[in-house]
Amino acid sequence: MLERLKKSLEAAPILRKSSYDYFVHPITDGVPRMDPMVLAETLDAIKEIGDFHCDVILAAEAMGIPLVVPLSLELGIPYTVVRKRSYGLPGELLIHQATGYSMKEMFINDIKRGDRVVLVDDVMSTGGTIKAVVQGLQELGAEVVDVIVVVEKGDKKKEIEKELGIRIKSLVKVKVRDGKLVVLN
Repeated sequence: MLERLKKSLEAAPILRKSSYDYFVHPITDGVPRMDPMVLAETLDAIKEIGDFHCDVILAAEAMGIPLVVPLSLELGIPYTVVRKRSYGLPGELLIHQATGYSMKEMFINDIKRGDRVVLVDDVMSTGGTIKAVVQGLQELGAEVVDVIVVVEKGDKKKEIEKELGIRIKSLVKVKVRDGKLVVLN
C-alpha cells in the first residue's frame, strides 16, 4: 500500500536548516511537480483511514490545501483553511505555531462551538502546527473528530497525542538517516 508515495518520499532531497533536516516533497512543499497518481493514492488512503462524520475539513496553510480541496469535492464536506494572516472576521482566533524551523502566528476562521472538525495536514515532525490548531479548536469549543497527517517524521506523535488527548493517524512514518529519507512502514 502507498507504494508510489513511499517511493517518491525516498527520492526526496534533504536540506539542512540550522540543526533541522528538512525534506522537500510535492505533498509537503508543492515542489518538485506532483505526480497525480501519488496524490490520488494519498487521497484514497486518507479517505480509507479517516472518520469523515464531520461538519468541516480543516487544513493549515499552505500544503494542507491541495489535500482538503479534493477531499471536500469528493466527500461533499465543506473545508476551511487556517491562514497565516488575519482577516479580522467575527470569531477569528489567533494561534501561535512553532515548528522545527520557524515560529508564526496563524488564524482560525469560521469554526463554531460544536462544529465537528477533521484536521488534515501534510507532515508532522515537531507537532507544533497540530498542537496549535487542535488547542485553538478546543478553545473555540469545536470537537476534533480526527487528525490525519500524510507523513509522520520523528518521534513526537505519542507525546502530542497524550498532551492533546487525541489520536493522530499517519499514512507513512519517515526518518532521515545518513542524509536520506527512509520510509519506516
